[in-house]
Amino acid sequence: MKKAVFCSLMRAAATLCICAFFLCVIGASPARCDDSMQARQLVEKARITLESFVNADEMDKFRVLLKRARGVFISPQVLRGAFIFGGSGGSGVFMARDRNKGDWAGPAFYTIGEASFGLQIGGDASEVIFLAMTDRGVTALLSSSVKLGADVGIAVGPIGAGADASTANFSVDILTFSRSKGLYGGASLEGAIMKVREGLNQAYYGKNVSPSDILIARSVGSDQAAGIRALLSKAAGGVK
Repeated sequence: MKKAVFCSLMRAAATLCICAFFLCVIGASPARCDDSMQARQLVEKARITLESFVNADEMDKFRVLLKRARGVFISPQVLRGAFIFGGSGGSGVFMARDRNKGDWAGPAFYTIGEASFGLQIGGDASEVIFLAMTDRGVTALLSSSVKLGADVGIAVGPIGAGADASTANFSVDILTFSRSKGLYGGASLEGAIMKVREGLNQAYYGKNVSPSDILIARSVGSDQAAGIRALLSKAAGGVK
């Protein structure tokens, strides 16, 4: 038994040595590898979050609005919580739709965060989705940094089963939705700041690229994101 365990440990050590040697040969850094893995995991988690929103019975309005959205930001986990001084933050992916073809490009990687004062005991984790309803909303999110509510208009998205969202105010740049502890609702993120995660974008695509390169020029792409693009195409349909 001990011999078998020892042999397993030796094989694992040998594998690590080979991997380390390979990384040195190709010139990749451990940080770069970590970013690449984090980016790929974030894309898959974002796909799962989007799928849950699309399939939820109470998200009829979200499904209607998604068909008219120009872009979608998905954060699988936004953390909030502290005592006296609170903050929230998380990472996510942004996808944009071509107005003529109706297909989706991306993802581009961002972080979102905010700080707030007040008596906050405990914490929570929420899944958050933004729908960029206007071209202005998409353009704002292409910036390296944007303050929601100041640089671009934002409002809490409507929730309800069997509801018609055809009369929604489409002049709002961004509508926000969230799910926390299994409950869906609107997300109030006025004042939150979104910033581009340049390291994840570089690691995911293998070179320095901006959100405009990814989403507008479409100079790069990834087969790994085919699943989330296909889900968006199925759920959102063509441009309305």
